[in-house]
Amino acid sequence: MTSRPGNGMLNAVLSVTSHLELHEVLRNVVEAAADLTGAPYAAIGVLDAAGEVETHLETGDAPDVRALLTHPHGVEVLEAIGPEPLLLEDLIDHPRFADLPPGHPRTARFLGVQVRVRDHTYGRLYLAGKAEPFTDDDADQVRLLAAAAGIAVQNARLYAAARTRERWLAVGQEITTTLLSGTDIEEALGLIAARVRQVAHADTAVIVLPGLGEDWVIEFADGDPVGDLVGIVMPPTGRAMTVLRDGHGIIVDSFARARNLRVPQFGRYGPSLYAPLMAGENGIGVLILLRRTGAPEFTENELTIAESIARQAALAITLSESRQAQDLAALLSERSRIARDLHDLAIQHLFATGLRLGQAQQRFLEPGGGVEEAVAGDLEAALDGVDSAVGQIRRIVHALRTDAENAPVTERVNREVALARSDLGLAVALSFDEATAAALQAREDLADDVMAVVREGFANAARHARAEHVQVALVADDGQFTITITDDGVGPDPATDRRSGLANLAGRARRHGGRCTLTTVGSGQTGAGGAGRAGGAVLTWTADLP
Repeated sequence: MTSRPGNGMLNAVLSVTSHLELHEVLRNVVEAAADLTGAPYAAIGVLDAAGEVETHLETGDAPDVRALLTHPHGVEVLEAIGPEPLLLEDLIDHPRFADLPPGHPRTARFLGVQVRVRDHTYGRLYLAGKAEPFTDDDADQVRLLAAAAGIAVQNARLYAAARTRERWLAVGQEITTTLLSGTDIEEALGLIAARVRQVAHADTAVIVLPGLGEDWVIEFADGDPVGDLVGIVMPPTGRAMTVLRDGHGIIVDSFARARNLRVPQFGRYGPSLYAPLMAGENGIGVLILLRRTGAPEFTENELTIAESIARQAALAITLSESRQAQDLAALLSERSRIARDLHDLAIQHLFATGLRLGQAQQRFLEPGGGVEEAVAGDLEAALDGVDSAVGQIRRIVHALRTDAENAPVTERVNREVALARSDLGLAVALSFDEATAAALQAREDLADDVMAVVREGFANAARHARAEHVQVALVADDGQFTITITDDGVGPDPATDRRSGLANLAGRARRHGGRCTLTTVGSGQTGAGGAGRAGGAVLTWTADLP
């Protein structure tokens, strides 16, 4: 069969360029090439960044030809297709088949061309099995069709990029709205992982956040079974930390081909994308998207959009945290106002009323006052009531003021210990000396952080570790303040614990030049319960003292 005239070529080009969906473009290229040349078999192989076939589409029923082209020698012939069309009277005429024995049966005629997009080899279009030889005219038409295909592929990419950007921007708006609407930070981070994974067509999304000490830990994961991912400590010289330090995202073509894989759990994935959560110049986390082995690689366009969304999410997180701090400050201010009003108004009025009642009582009790003893008793009861009300209001004022940080830190810790004993059922032992109390009194800026550490330690011991005994030691020595909380529970499980609260403590410690660590009580150590109970954890939090 001879090639079609010019109208056939024009129709083929129109059929290729009339679609914007990439799969349809590739399908039309293959069918148009077979139609133009009369070849019973046509196929296109799209290459990934490593030069390996990522997508394969074919038309025609030619099992013998297909088997020959998938043979190692046939694959080498496909790899040999260069800028100029490769036209073979028979596939075995190619040097790659030189090791075939003499007299080997003839196989199939072959024509192959490159499909190039912006001076890069996008894929290979090839045809085989034609009854008559492929002609130079066939080669020219297929080459022109491949050129048109390159343009159509580029248009399809632009269209796909525009649609991708639209979907990502919608997700970014949803994330920002959620964060700024007052949603809990942990809930919002879970939403970020889920929605970004969906819009990126990823199989798994994880978020890396500051952990204990200098560690950065996977705190959130969404997608495929991810139980073994949460709690992984990222290697300090790995990709995540590099992205965090540089402030720029990266694309990994495939973890399955990586030689030095520092996180073994990532070995089950293929393409990946890393985007830093940047709040200004500060990195507060890393978003990692993972696709299954064999899935399409992430594009530069997806990386650019992911970086933008990650920055947007980081800014929203920072603003949300600032708003929560402002809300807390407003709450404390309101409590202080209530305390002042109670003192300045209620107590003063009650005190004045008490004075008037006292004067009346004195007059009533004067000789010859003529007042019944019952009236005197009523006045006495009224005075007692006023005194009781004044006492109650004074206690309320005291409580409000102490909660508003007017009480010494050690007193607040003592109250927290009492609550842990009564509400959580913990047997708590607290120790500190006068020097430590004085050092804390001089560092009012540590008060909230100290209370956060103590509360988090009690919460972990009671709810997660299922401890019975807890020891709390406050020590100020050699320019450093240390809180050590030891329990006799089951100990930390880094493979399953999300540890977001502990990561918050680590951030508080870093603000004061200190560290926060959580360790398991070793075999040679004794837990908080003494020799009768084994196991447990030790939470250590430090801050520099001037």
